[in-house]
Amino acid sequence: MAARVLVTRAPHQASALGDALIAYGLRVVSIPTIALAPPADDYASLDRELTQLDEYDWLLFTSANAVAVFAERLEDQAVPLSCGIASIGAATTKALREAGFPVRLQAQTAIAESLAKSLVPHAKGSKMLLVRAEQGRDVLIDTLTDAGAEVTLSPAYRSIIPMESVDRLKRELPNVHAITFTSSSAVQNLFALMDAAKVTLPPGIVLASIGPITTATLRDLGHKPTIEARDASVAALASAVATALRNQ
Repeated sequence: MAARVLVTRAPHQASALGDALIAYGLRVVSIPTIALAPPADDYASLDRELTQLDEYDWLLFTSANAVAVFAERLEDQAVPLSCGIASIGAATTKALREAGFPVRLQAQTAIAESLAKSLVPHAKGSKMLLVRAEQGRDVLIDTLTDAGAEVTLSPAYRSIIPMESVDRLKRELPNVHAITFTSSSAVQNLFALMDAAKVTLPPGIVLASIGPITTATLRDLGHKPTIEARDASVAALASAVATALRNQ
C-alpha cells in the first residue's frame, strides 16, 4: 500500500506538490492549514500605493499569492508599471511572468535573507514597495532600510487558520506517514489545529521541511524535522519525502 503524505498547503497551491508526490507513487492527503483572507485594511494600503507606483524604484514580491492579488488590484486600477521587480524565488518569478511582469532580479535562494542580499547594492536612495502577507518576518525591511532604502510595506492578504480542517485532521492524521511543510505559517497552524483536534503526531512520522526558515520554526515548536529539501521548491521537497519514506 502506498505511503500517505499529508500536504498542508492552501487548496489553490496544493496541487503542484500533490502531483509531484503522486509521481513518486505516494498517496496524498490534502488538509489545508492556511486559508487566505483580505488584509485587515481591506486593501486600502495596497490600492493607495498602486496610484503612485511611478514613485518607486523597485517592487518586491515574496510569494505567488501576493503576485496574484497585486495583479488583480493593478488591473482594477489600470495603472502602468515601470519600476524594477524583484522576486524571492522560482515560484514567485513564474507567477510574475505569467501575470506579464518582467523580473529584473531573483534571489539565489528562496528566503528573505537572500533577496535582501541581492537588493542591497540597489538600496541606497531607492524607494521600494514590498507586497506580501500581512504577517511576515521583517528581515527584508530591516536589511534594506539599514542599507539606505525607503521600504513601504503594503499587505496583499493575511493568512488565517481554516478551523474546518479540525475534523479531517482527527480522522486522517493517525494514518499518515509524512507531513510536508512549505512555510512557517503552515507549521504553526498545523500544531494549532492539532491542539484544537486533541491529536498528536504518530510515532515515526516523517516531518518534511521545504527550507531553513520552516525548519527553524519546527525546531522552535519542539519538533525535529526529519528532512529538509535541498532547495526551496516543491520538486525538491517531493523528492526528499519519497527518499525518506523509501529508506524507512
